[in-house]
Amino acid sequence: MTLFRKVIALCLALTFSIAPADAALAPESIPAVFDQLLKVPALANPAMIVIDGTTGQVVYEKNVYSQRKPASVMKILAGAVALDYLDPQSVFNTTITIAPETKTVIIQGSLDPWISLNHNVARKMQRASLSHMGTSTLSAVKKANGGSLKNYKVVYNSLYSQDIANLKAFWAERGFKPAFKAISSQDAYAAQGDLVASENSPTVAEILDWMMLWSDNVLADRLAALAARAAGYSLNIKGVDTIFRTLLAQYEIDDSKLVVADASGLSKKNRITAKLMGELLYKIRNEEKYVLLHDSLPVGGVSGTLLERFTTTAPTAVGLVRAKTGSLNGTATLAGYVQSTDREYVFVTLADNIAKGTTALDKARAAIDRVLGRIAAPNIPAEIIPAP
Repeated sequence: MTLFRKVIALCLALTFSIAPADAALAPESIPAVFDQLLKVPALANPAMIVIDGTTGQVVYEKNVYSQRKPASVMKILAGAVALDYLDPQSVFNTTITIAPETKTVIIQGSLDPWISLNHNVARKMQRASLSHMGTSTLSAVKKANGGSLKNYKVVYNSLYSQDIANLKAFWAERGFKPAFKAISSQDAYAAQGDLVASENSPTVAEILDWMMLWSDNVLADRLAALAARAAGYSLNIKGVDTIFRTLLAQYEIDDSKLVVADASGLSKKNRITAKLMGELLYKIRNEEKYVLLHDSLPVGGVSGTLLERFTTTAPTAVGLVRAKTGSLNGTATLAGYVQSTDREYVFVTLADNIAKGTTALDKARAAIDRVLGRIAAPNIPAEIIPAP
């Protein structure tokens, strides 16, 4: 064999050995390949579903009816109900006034879920600043009270208990220790005096975007609870459970195996099935009101909690996976959408029986990435591998 032929033969060998690993699987090829990939010990018999985003056909399923811990994949439900019941362009306002004649500070809130303790962060992100409100109040009280911070009281409405605790601590450090009393919104409005401070946080849409992109547990729980209240239910987990089930019923999705302990996925008592989440993601994909939810999902290797995913584990999937991550000790989950040549797939992977510890979690995430890497591909139909 001539040197030229040897070079050609070597190039062909490399081409045939590399191309299948880099190319996307055809739908009919997915089950056999995924069955093998999901057998790895790192995933410990996960639940998974893959749905053709165009036809709704289930392309792959494994343990899809098994109740699993969703971790932060639960936030998809929280985001959806927030868009169902809250105006995406609405903002939250907190106003502080002072009534010197009654020596009272009146705080009228709106259950702003995103008041910031750090003033610089607040201004950078256009959030309400607790320190600015607190400092302005101290100045107003001193001015109206002859330089003293004594003998004043604070009445408030529609503030979270944590915000009240933060204000108490902020003021106590500066010598202001008033008595606090919760009152009704009507009473707060009637009692308001001279304006001291008025702070807004970003729109619901912007808060939702941050919550999904960076998996903020507090925001998820608060947005879902606010949605429950807007729907006419209680501002607690019972109300959240009700609107989660209402959402699923709207799309005729079985909720019998849903267990709701919180809206963030932080609790290990939460349970969903891969089928439930897969059907929800498929059915809301082309609904106009959920476009914000889709667009807020992190992109693999590009943004949010997926920023460092896929870059080394499945480089061909970078930029092609848009999904919500989830992790607890012993749990690694991922659910969303993946581009694959001429189509988009909906996928859900729930691995909640993995070993505990960060090493096991990293291995499980890498295994999930590699699975998705077998179907992720840009819109180049020629890369599809035909079924054997």
